[in-house]
Amino acid sequence: MYLLKSGFIFLLFCFVGNQARAQKKYPRFDTSIKVGKVGYRVSCNNKNPERNIANISPIGFDKSIRDFSFEIKGRIHKAEVDDLNRDGYPDLVFYIFNNDSIPKGNVVAISSEKNENVAPILFPDIYDDPKLRIGYKGDDEFFLLEGSLMRRFPVFPVEGSDTSATKEPGTLMRQIQYTVVPGERGSSTFRILRSFEYQKQ
Repeated sequence: MYLLKSGFIFLLFCFVGNQARAQKKYPRFDTSIKVGKVGYRVSCNNKNPERNIANISPIGFDKSIRDFSFEIKGRIHKAEVDDLNRDGYPDLVFYIFNNDSIPKGNVVAISSEKNENVAPILFPDIYDDPKLRIGYKGDDEFFLLEGSLMRRFPVFPVEGSDTSATKEPGTLMRQIQYTVVPGERGSSTFRILRSFEYQKQ
């Protein structure tokens, strides 16, 4: 009888724990960021770990431009504004993370076209780079620094590569600096300016 009761309590504990994890709520993302009187409001309910809708409201732009929305894969964690293409107008970036055990980050960026219209800035997939993807498993950190986009993440050991010399996973860090350059057909894209690795203190 005691064993049955103990087993029931254990199963009940597991059920409650699983329910608590299943019902974990992520905060709605809603922020307004400006440079002077011009900027953007970014909102997202962040409910679905895989698919959400990002809502963008330009602030201080020409009255003809309307709010717009688009689908994103993941949840928004942070948004920033800076003049990334050095044209004197504020551009928007926000950082999206998926729901993996070690979250992988992505960047969505929008440039202002003289505060009259907007256009996307393309961000390259790190898996397309044969060098920088070595040892990458996520856990990204993004931030803007003097008009550049910075990205850093822990480098995990990979057998047969230079990273295999790292004894403990995550002690070696890789930092990448991106700059915005003109792309094809009048578009803009992030290009890797430089990258380096260092030991985490």
